[in-house]
Amino acid sequence: MKLLLLPFLLLLCRSASAQQAELTALLAQRHVPGLQVVHTKGRQTTTYAVGRLRQDSTAAVTAETVFQAASLGKVVLAYLTLRLHERGRLDLDRPLLSYAPYPRVQGQPRAARVTARMVLTHTTGLPNWADNPLGPTWVASPLAFRFAPDSCWNYSGEGFVWLQRTLEHVTGEPLEVLAQREVFGPLKMGRSSFQWQPRFAANAASGHDKAGQPTGVRRFAAPYAAYSLLTTAPDYNRFLQALYTGRGLKRPTARLLTTAANEANRCGRPAGPTDPFVSWAVGVGLATTSAGPALWHWGDNDDFQGFFMAFPDRRESLLFFTNSANGLQLTDELLRRFIGPGEFRASEWLAEE
Repeated sequence: MKLLLLPFLLLLCRSASAQQAELTALLAQRHVPGLQVVHTKGRQTTTYAVGRLRQDSTAAVTAETVFQAASLGKVVLAYLTLRLHERGRLDLDRPLLSYAPYPRVQGQPRAARVTARMVLTHTTGLPNWADNPLGPTWVASPLAFRFAPDSCWNYSGEGFVWLQRTLEHVTGEPLEVLAQREVFGPLKMGRSSFQWQPRFAANAASGHDKAGQPTGVRRFAAPYAAYSLLTTAPDYNRFLQALYTGRGLKRPTARLLTTAANEANRCGRPAGPTDPFVSWAVGVGLATTSAGPALWHWGDNDDFQGFFMAFPDRRESLLFFTNSANGLQLTDELLRRFIGPGEFRASEWLAEE
């Protein structure tokens, strides 16, 4: 039996080695210093860690390297919200201001209409950001509506900050405590946090701008689901598998993640060629692809970019993190490399944003 297995194992090793070499070449071509990618199909999960923590360093990216997940943290907040909703802690359709005041929308009549469901489906009418969320004045900056709530789709990190504050008020617990109890702990995501942890220092990736210059390791002091998630691709993949299979949620609630809530008609924008193929569920994008219906989302903190796409009917998913402002350029090439040839449409839709 051992003799029969040996050629098969050698073939697997050669295949993995070839894939690693091809991914390394792809990073060089796209000027991306480092990459973690996880492909899951059925019960088989394959992880690749390629490149460097920092362009001017020899330290290699490993499966334990911590990356900024950027907006992929929004999906964690969506899942957490649905878990609290199931316990009656939050009604998805009750106005957020009925739970707690939010000074940043004071004097805005439209604010009284905003609900958690609108936040999770990007129909609040709020801008993405009122000010630079990393700047000193943002946290108290006034927040004005760009569009009427529930009238059209407009991506908004500000909405997720408001929802986070509401959850913290309702539960009496900060986001990090909620996330550790509801998500990170149960799913054994030991290298994940919404705020900087000293244990990350030894193996944390540095960001890079489009020219490939290092921007440093950002140590988020305050947790914000909209952008501050620090994690690894293997950790986040555990969450992704729970997300698209509905683990930890009742079946009717889990269906909210795979059922279109709106057509993602972008506010003030004419329809683009990929619009008929993209809609929005509660917390995630949906896409009609040549590989079947898919859930997807992206993350972009400028110097860190990442992406996932999951295919429930195929029990297959692809997730990747990069430490580069060029990272999303890898999306279609990685999808076709691991999922197969075809049209996935998310990249084209994002390019129209």
